[in-house]
Amino acid sequence: MQGSISDTAESTLNIAQETGVVDHHEEHPDHRLFGVAVFLGAETMIFLGLFSAFLAYRLSAPVWPPEGTPGGLELFLPGINTLILISSSFVIHQADTAIKQNDVGGMQKWFAITVAMGATFLAGQLYEYHHLEFGLTTNIFSSAFYTLTGFHGLHVFVGLLLMLAVLWRSRTPGHYSNESHFGVEAVELYWHFVDVVWIVLFFLLYIL
Repeated sequence: MQGSISDTAESTLNIAQETGVVDHHEEHPDHRLFGVAVFLGAETMIFLGLFSAFLAYRLSAPVWPPEGTPGGLELFLPGINTLILISSSFVIHQADTAIKQNDVGGMQKWFAITVAMGATFLAGQLYEYHHLEFGLTTNIFSSAFYTLTGFHGLHVFVGLLLMLAVLWRSRTPGHYSNESHFGVEAVELYWHFVDVVWIVLFFLLYIL
């Protein structure tokens, strides 16, 4: 009797698997993108803390920028850099669109263009650093400037490494497809975060 019940149960399970009633993917849903969102939420809190400290220093200072800060910040190069970074968000979205259409070559092309744009942004930032008339320890403004732009630049650099990693892994046939593209989506989400942070940072440091 017991053997008969076991045979019946096994047969039922086999039928369920064959007809798709048992879906192992539903038993183990993919929460990786949620994890990326949580990570970016934590990074947002760090940047909010830095922005709040900057605003507190500015509001409490009788003169801003403080006396002794030579010259002013040029808007031309940072403005060009801002346009490049904002445009790169649209470019990397094309990569996500391409892979969802199973176009691996298109995804690689758009990712490569985004890498070039991000590298150009960093090069522009280094050029600006080289020509600034104040250093990290000149005063509170210069310290805040280098801390905010440097920390953001670090995030841009990490984003470039992530994109290069995706490009490297995409060399394996079938690694990314319209059904498997978490890496592409995660890097795109991270890059949009980097762009939004820069927009706020640009407004605080160069416009406000």
